[in-house]
Formats: sequence, C-alpha cells, structure tokens
Amino acid sequence: MINREWLIELFSHLENGNPQGFFAHVHDDVVWEVTGTHPLAGIFTSKQDFISGTISKLNEVLESPLSLKLVSCITDGSSASIELVANSVTKKGAEFHNRYCWVCEFENSQIVRVRAYLDSALVAKTLA
Repeated sequence: MINREWLIELFSHLENGNPQGFFAHVHDDVVWEVTGTHPLAGIFTSKQDFISGTISKLNEVLESPLSLKLVSCITDGSSASIELVANSVTKKGAEFHNRYCWVCEFENSQIVRVRAYLDSALVAKTLA
C-alpha cells in the first residue's frame, strides 16, 4: 500500500537529478499513455520505450535534463494522481513551463500503468 509520504519521496528523485531513483520503481513493462496530439503522444509499453520516446526527445532540446517538481498528490493506496511542473529552458532560450498530471497505478510498490496529461501545444511548439 502506497501513501502520500512515500509518493513525495519517490517523485523527489525527478526534481533532484536522480531519475534512476524514480525509474527503479517503474515496472519494466509499464503501460504509459501520453495523451494529446503532439509528437510525444502515444502508448508506450515498456519503461525503455517511454524514456526514449519522450524524456530523451525532450532532453535533446532542453538546456539541461528535464526536472519535474511535485506539486500535489492524491492516493487511495493502490493508485495516485500526481501533479508535476517542469520549469526548463530550451537550447534556443525559450521557456518550457509545462504542467503534468500523471494518473499512476501501482502493484507491489511499482508503477505499472500511467495516463499522462500535459500541455500538448507547448510540447509541439518546443519540438518544432
């Protein structure tokens, strides 16, 4: 059973430059749906596919690796809604301030399914 304190600790890895600490709790065969109609949208069926299909592509255009700060979380013990914010700058000097909501399902303290909601227009503009 997951709780708010554990989630705060888990997601702090994404803000503190330790994405490996976060992804250690993501199942290898996670199903990660990135909603929208932008270049990063789609359904990814593994942790590696999600990382290479989204985060790696964003990191190619950002000045420094993507950092996500936890804003809020709500959990029922087996799933959680996580609100995150990215405050980055692109290599072209444009601001990349995106907000995310990840609806996560957990099994044995591992994320097994995610639906990710974000500003599609900002992602499309950033990757253009």
